[in-house]
Amino acid sequence: MAKVSINIATGTLQKEEIIIGIDLGTTNSLIAYIDDEKQSRVINDTGKGILVPSIIYFHPSGDIIVGNEAKPYLISDPQNTIFSVKRLLGQSYKDIEGFKDFFSYKVIDDDTDRIVKIKVGDKFYTPIELSAMILRELKERAEHALKTPVNKVVITVPAYFNDAQRQATRDAGKIAGLDVLRIVNEPTAASLAYGIGLKQEEEQTIAVYDLGGGTFDVSILKIQNGIFEVLSTNGDTFLGGDDFDRAIIDYWLDALHLNPTEVMNDASLAQSFRLAAEEAKIALSTQNIYQTNVNEHMCAINKATFENLIKPFVEKTVQCCSSALKDAGISADEIQQVVMVGGSTRTPFVKESVATFFNRPVNDTINPDEVVALGAAIQADVLSGNRTDILLLDVTPLSLGIETIGGLMDVIIPRNSKVPTKAGRQYTTSIDGQVNMKVSVYQGERDLVKENRKLAEFDLKGIPSMPAGFPKVDINFLLNADGILKVQAIELRSGVKQEVEVKPTYGLTDDEVEKMLLDSVEHAKDDVQQRMVIEARTEGKQMVYTAENFIKKSAEYLSADEVEHTKSLIELLKSELPKGDKDSILKAIDQLNEYTKPFAERVMDIAVSHAMKGKKVDE
Repeated sequence: MAKVSINIATGTLQKEEIIIGIDLGTTNSLIAYIDDEKQSRVINDTGKGILVPSIIYFHPSGDIIVGNEAKPYLISDPQNTIFSVKRLLGQSYKDIEGFKDFFSYKVIDDDTDRIVKIKVGDKFYTPIELSAMILRELKERAEHALKTPVNKVVITVPAYFNDAQRQATRDAGKIAGLDVLRIVNEPTAASLAYGIGLKQEEEQTIAVYDLGGGTFDVSILKIQNGIFEVLSTNGDTFLGGDDFDRAIIDYWLDALHLNPTEVMNDASLAQSFRLAAEEAKIALSTQNIYQTNVNEHMCAINKATFENLIKPFVEKTVQCCSSALKDAGISADEIQQVVMVGGSTRTPFVKESVATFFNRPVNDTINPDEVVALGAAIQADVLSGNRTDILLLDVTPLSLGIETIGGLMDVIIPRNSKVPTKAGRQYTTSIDGQVNMKVSVYQGERDLVKENRKLAEFDLKGIPSMPAGFPKVDINFLLNADGILKVQAIELRSGVKQEVEVKPTYGLTDDEVEKMLLDSVEHAKDDVQQRMVIEARTEGKQMVYTAENFIKKSAEYLSADEVEHTKSLIELLKSELPKGDKDSILKAIDQLNEYTKPFAERVMDIAVSHAMKGKKVDE
């Protein structure tokens, strides 16, 4: 007997499971799918529009509002309204330090090398959790529009995204309850949307110029027999339309003789200027002058001035195009098409500059906001087995990674990665004088290694005795076409090296692989919460260690009250570590960090002045 699924909410027949394509953008995100006529379509759910603003508002009631309804709060409650979170994915505070004034919300800067966190009220969020909120909204919109559950997705990322940023995107999908089948480069998705590479006999070399709200990349692709090969990629993960807005704001503040620091410290006023600048940028694509009133300040700008302001940014993108061609070993004359992607490519000056560089008209016939999502839907259709005209190379069925502090699984090769493949990450020691490092290799999708399958274990011995954090250990995974995995660990300062070879899929049936995947989705929320508590504890222990060392070495430069209060904050943090949840631990870390920062800087100044006199502080 055949089973028929009915949507209880609507009473309609429920369609088979659909794999959707998601363009998770800096400014806007959107969803696309393949309809019954085999056409790629974007979703416009309940008349809210195709573009879902990548904005999250934390309401005082505890409600979290995502998308269109969150946008007004950029001005009325900017401290609790998160935007441009894609810019923070996989980034440390050190990476974004020069742009911190751009954000109206609090970005925690307790450790320049750690992944950034965002503080909203008394809660702390990672960019991964915030991106998951946007993805969850997209999932709900897709389910509402398609009248069927949506669990499997293809998500696109800039080709320039590094391993940490790609893994962060996967993790965000996981938290949102989505099985991320593939992370696809945005240029590959864009070329699919244009139908490039769909004909087996077709052979083309194209350039995809993608200028979005916060990221820019250019990719040179060779497409042959349905196979997409990225010859080179170049770009900047911190360059986009946001920078055009910022240039307009700076121009207005200068013309109005307003102090930029004072304006930026007034979050609501800063957001008003930002939104007005965004309107100006859009308007100047079709008109020669724009003027508006921002909090009683008359602001105006003409097209020529705007183009002069953005010229350095556009020139930077053209330099990236030149570098990409050089890396690919080809000239501009060998490019057969230049595909334009991203809302910022609507700016005429951008189009003209790119066309001049490549010496050919650009192709922007598909809506540049939609093109990536449309291509992602085609890729999703391929993965669902509905298309055989595009080649998908063999992929690894389960993620491969190593155990890190707290029993966490750190994925190095995500599942569905094409094989053969090579990936690696750099680690360091956590204890002073540590000379051995145990490397435990696991396969699976759960956040805790105890829930995954152990493949191998070996010790990297003979690491030079150094303070914690000084040794640099590269761990590389090499997975060949036969599924044989070689794991290599090398300490870069000394050259100490160790490697092991394992067969990762040995002994696992298809049913066992499927069960591991189902378990990972079912337990995703619990897994992620456990992971975040463990990571907070690890960070807290490190903070305790650092603060106690600081007090021991610098007590003579501190007042008795400062020493006493610091010790009490250390004890508070220590008491939270074994029993506290993620937010209470991070709150204790933040309190300790905020209190000690001023006199830590003071001690540093003393150290510098002593050094200038040829003395050391601890002499």
